Amino acid sequence: MKILRFKKDGKEKTGVMINGGMVEIHLPLIEASCSPFDDLERKEFYSLDEVKILPPVQPSKVVCVGLNYRDHAEELNMNLPEEPILFLKPPSTVIGHEDKIIYPHQSHQVDYEAELAVVIGREARFVSQEDAFDYIAGYTILNDITARDLQQKDGQWTRAKSFDTFCPLGPWVETELDPSNQNISLKLNNEVKQKSNTKNMIFPVDELVEYISNIMTLNPGDVIATGTPPGVGPMKVGDVVEVTVDGIGTLKNEVTVI
Repeated sequence: MKILRFKKDGKEKTGVMINGGMVEIHLPLIEASCSPFDDLERKEFYSLDEVKILPPVQPSKVVCVGLNYRDHAEELNMNLPEEPILFLKPPSTVIGHEDKIIYPHQSHQVDYEAELAVVIGREARFVSQEDAFDYIAGYTILNDITARDLQQKDGQWTRAKSFDTFCPLGPWVETELDPSNQNISLKLNNEVKQKSNTKNMIFPVDELVEYISNIMTLNPGDVIATGTPPGVGPMKVGDVVEVTVDGIGTLKNEVTVI
């Protein structure tokens, strides 16, 4: 089931994808992710071109995992990490499907990074790996935009990862997905730049939920970005970037400048 947030006639709504469009439901997204629905076909139907798709969640934090694909580590000729490498993106980075990525004037190299994202469904603290999936509402797509030159200059990642619009997220949350074996790819101006499968993750989703929840409390709506496959590279103003994860869909954004 695909659940999303959208705007129609100036009002923010929650919906469920059905028959190529969506119907409104009167539940918050996190509650909707674990609730059954009856007679969806009888509710008011909206086509995708009638609405503005919003980021599917409004997280209190986005917890990102660095170097979490074996093929990406091989590409960089780096040893596999013994523990997950974590960093945060602030909520102010989050934008939705077809929103604009703003190229900051402080940077001269802004990169794309395709990622599968985990959406937390209920408060998670000291969660075991065995119970991890009980705390997941579903999965969406994330593009971890990075000012690579600033990352290298600063020697740490906060500024490079934290510009407004640097976390495209969406277009919706898929509640029924096996995160351990999904193809993930990225196109830049319709040319494939990244292509892998989530089976190449070094630390799988359930292990990440355990590891992170033993460090910090994960709130409903929080997002875990699970790392990017090989092929990371730069974008320029005017480029269109599309991230696709099988079983979810495609997240599309264009790069612009203020």
